[in-house]
Amino acid sequence: MKYVVMIFSANAPAALDAVRAELTASGELVSSEGLLPPSDGRIVQIRNGAQVVTAGPFIEEPLAGFLLIDVPDQARAEAVAAQVSAAVGDRVELRGTLISA
Repeated sequence: MKYVVMIFSANAPAALDAVRAELTASGELVSSEGLLPPSDGRIVQIRNGAQVVTAGPFIEEPLAGFLLIDVPDQARAEAVAAQVSAAVGDRVELRGTLISA
């Protein structure tokens, strides 16, 4: 099953590199990225048939990055999320995916 581990701390230390390396070695890491700050974000939508782009920032607690993992079950996903939380020194959010579950 695939899960996204969402990171809110913009200060992802080198300890996160060790977690990524471990997940890569085990074949569980699908993808990971840090994200630019919300001030660089854009909302893109269609209104009345026309594209409308609005510049950020948009949210109070911005998403700083994510890891997409492919693990056997929710227990392993929660264990990975705990490792990431410990590495970044902050809480993370864990969600299963719908399409590629």
